[in-house]
Order: sequence, then C-alpha cells, then structure tokens
Amino acid sequence: MGIDPKGTTLAHFSYKSLGDVEGKAETVIDAFVEYMRDGLMVFATHTWATVNADQPIFSREHSACCTGIIPELARKRADGFRSAHPTHSVVAFGKDAQDFVAGDEKCTTPCARTSAWGRLLDRDATILLVGVGMNRDTYIHGIEEWVEVPNRLDEKPHLLSSTLFEGNTVQVPSRGHIGFPAEQFPRIEEPLKERGIIKVGQIGDAKVLYHTTQALYEALVPMLKENPGLFDQ
Repeated sequence: MGIDPKGTTLAHFSYKSLGDVEGKAETVIDAFVEYMRDGLMVFATHTWATVNADQPIFSREHSACCTGIIPELARKRADGFRSAHPTHSVVAFGKDAQDFVAGDEKCTTPCARTSAWGRLLDRDATILLVGVGMNRDTYIHGIEEWVEVPNRLDEKPHLLSSTLFEGNTVQVPSRGHIGFPAEQFPRIEEPLKERGIIKVGQIGDAKVLYHTTQALYEALVPMLKENPGLFDQ
C-alpha cells in the first residue's frame, strides 16, 4: 500500500478480519511495530466505554481499552508509550513516541487539536482501517471538533482523573462526545474514493481502507463548513 516506514501510521483493527495468524495478535503488533521501526506506529487504546462520570478514574498503566485485543495487548508492551488522555488515549512505538503522546492528560475534549489526534494532522500520518469501516475512524471526530461542528460535545465537563506512570494523578475536566455521528461517517467513503483520498488495500484476509490525514482534512473541512450536519442522524 506504499506506507512510508519512516512516517507515522495509526491503525484501527478488527483482529478476526485478518484470518488465521501464526502467533496470533502479538504477531500482528510485532509486524507493524517492526515495519515502522524508523517512524512511528500508533494504536488507539480508548477507554470512553469505561471511564466516565460514574467511574471517573483512568490509569495510564492499568486501564483496559475498549477497542479490541490488538490495542489492549499493545498498551501493555514495555517498548510502547501510552498517552494519559482519560478517554481517547493512544499507545505509540518508535521514533519520538514519548514526545508524541506527551501532554494528552491536559486535553479537555476527546480529540483536541493539541492532542495526539491533532499531531496526526501535523505529521500527515496515514490512518489504516483494518477490517473495520469509516465509522471507526476516530480522526474524523477530531476534524469535527476543530471546525466546531455544533452538538458534538457535552456542554458541561465531567471531572475525570488520569493517573500517570509516575503515580501522579491529574484532574481532567472533560467534555465527552454526545450522539452517534460516527455511524454516518461512511457517507463520505464513496465520494472520497472517487477523488483518490480514501484508498483500498488488503492485509491478510482483511479489507483495509486508508487515507492520509492532511488529504482527508482538506477534503472534509469545506464539506463540514457547507453542511455542519453532514453526519447528523
């Protein structure tokens, strides 16, 4: 697929979609981390399903993610650096991984422009959707935040806490997502395929949708400014 091994790649996975893998999910992580050893490999280790107003404590070291077996195993590896965002953390491997995730605990929205999600745009990263659809493309939530699409975030923040590896705990007033706009993200798939922005590949048995962050941003921002309700139900 022409992925730059010296660049930045973030992948969302359905492990089962890959078919039989010798060594199972750890082999998949090994392969991606090795391929990107001279760049940066990132997995989404979200906890939005478990860290909320009712259970407000996130631990960078211990909180399990809700995004599948591959990121769950990846977050436990000694060679990775997990960000401390209480609901939308990532784990990064490779070149400047620690700097890439630094400061996420200061972000008060899921995909703030100053978070790792915003840094994906700065680095013109490639996003892979391995065996999953556009509705799993968290980066699009980020674009909606940055252009201030209305009715996407709680009006009032919930006070969450994030425990760092060092044992320090920081308080994070967090405005979470509301509604389910991601279920409508596939609306842009075919139009952006036609423009060559969203591409199709294959890994194992899995179909892969992929795009670069800057190209998607440049295409989607005018669409959202013209129609802020593009992804409304």
